[in-house]
Amino acid sequence: MTEYGRGYGSEPWHPEDPLYGDQGPYGGQAQQPQWGGQQSAPHQSAPQQYPGPQQHPRQQYPQQPYDGGWDGSQTGQHPYDPYDPYGQHPQADPYGGAGQSPYGHQDAYQQHPQQAAPHQQHYPSHQYDQPAAAPYEDTAAADDDWRAEPEPRREPEPEHPFFADGADGAYGDERDDRDDRDDYDDDPREGRSGRERRGNKNKKKKRRSGTACLVVTLVFAGAVGAVGYFGYDFFMSHFGPAPDYEGEGSGEIQVDIPDGSPISEMGAILTKNGVVKSADAFSEAAGSKTLQPGTYTLRKQMSAASAVELMLDPKSRNGLTIREGLRAGEVYKLIDKKLKLKAGTTKGVAKSEVKNLGLPSWANDSAKIKDPLEGFLYPSTYSVGQNAKPSAVLQQMVARANQVYEKLDLAGSARKLQLDSPMQLLTAASLTQAEGKYKHDFVKVARVVYNRLKPNNTETYGLLDFDSTVNYARSQSTLDTGSVDNLRNFNDPYNTYKFKGLPPGPIGNPGEVALKSAISPAKGNWYYFVSINPEKTLFAETNEEHERNRRIYEKEREKAKQ
Repeated sequence: MTEYGRGYGSEPWHPEDPLYGDQGPYGGQAQQPQWGGQQSAPHQSAPQQYPGPQQHPRQQYPQQPYDGGWDGSQTGQHPYDPYDPYGQHPQADPYGGAGQSPYGHQDAYQQHPQQAAPHQQHYPSHQYDQPAAAPYEDTAAADDDWRAEPEPRREPEPEHPFFADGADGAYGDERDDRDDRDDYDDDPREGRSGRERRGNKNKKKKRRSGTACLVVTLVFAGAVGAVGYFGYDFFMSHFGPAPDYEGEGSGEIQVDIPDGSPISEMGAILTKNGVVKSADAFSEAAGSKTLQPGTYTLRKQMSAASAVELMLDPKSRNGLTIREGLRAGEVYKLIDKKLKLKAGTTKGVAKSEVKNLGLPSWANDSAKIKDPLEGFLYPSTYSVGQNAKPSAVLQQMVARANQVYEKLDLAGSARKLQLDSPMQLLTAASLTQAEGKYKHDFVKVARVVYNRLKPNNTETYGLLDFDSTVNYARSQSTLDTGSVDNLRNFNDPYNTYKFKGLPPGPIGNPGEVALKSAISPAKGNWYYFVSINPEKTLFAETNEEHERNRRIYEKEREKAKQ
């Protein structure tokens, strides 16, 4: 409402309004109407009779300039309203006609005669919504609007069913609050039945609003739960401990760990076979420990720490371990024992199926070679189950040897050392493994081998003079091979006391250290060496120096016997 409107609120009428004055108990100006020249007492409680409607000709009065008020006398006082039932000074109609309002239209009481108490004033419903015409303006159009029926209430456009259930926002809540008030009427003419209908509608709307709120709450709770679940799963998978079983496990299972498997791959194999719960838990338990490939007898659903501990126990390993430098004949015996076969079974299989075991093309098949598989049964631990075949075990060993020899580029290294073939380099490595007592001396021992092979050396004259080759030819292992003169008479291609150069083939199966030492030997002019103890090996360039070292060696042996 504007400050010119005739409302029931606390906002007063404008001081320039002709009807402005002391307000009565209902917000209107206390006036004293004259009906037929009679004056009613103020605050009369009895109802008064009003005459029927009268028609007064509209008279035009010239507008007077404003000077302190609406009174034509310009006294600054407000004019008397002849229609005020509470007026105290009756006088003639200042506008020259009975029933004529100050704004130029007939009074509402004469247009709608009725019995009313002095304290009751009835106002058309439109005067709450429509401002009165300002003074000094043409009120003809306003008169028509004043008489017009109130504009019908505009219904809101239909909304989406979900939002119509109560999710109306701030304005929807305001309408709901307004509908809850019984004393609020959008239309004063609306009866009780209309309010009841609106109340029922509001109750339905509240029920729909509660349902929508419940749905939104459930959706929000579900979203929060999903985020929490996946967040916890992400945290545990990235930052939490790896899943693991508890205890020593139960049952029994054999698991094969292939050669060259890292710890992570071992964990994956154990997880697949149901031994441990996760590969990460196994990797954490293994840490920096060294686990060999092979066949293990383990239990199901073991803790990772228990699995690692059992795998480190030799009793749990069903694999077959071939140590470095072991001869092929000894390997055959181990396979027979492992598979519980008759002695000599594996040796016969190796001889009959040698071409089917996967030897490389540069392997020497000369008739002088004592065993074609010598040097190709690579030292390692192999998975050998109870039902394994000897040929299958031999194939694993040959395949492992080929893998290592390719990795070390035996063929290229042989050319750099001016050797005839990779077979000669493999043979030199087997001599280094057999003659060298300690691995830290292998690089010097390999240099001694190559120095003695020089045809122009004046110390051995191209002879290797190694007892290990004689022992291999005799299928024995001893330090007492006899005198040099007797060895000169031993006619065997592996007798390096009699035949110059390298023997026909390897005399054992060298390991990785011996192979690398043969590929990259130390630099030096040594032709002799003797090991006094594990910490001390004496190397010599001449035979005289070597004899002195031998005497030292003999003294150390005598002390050890005491």
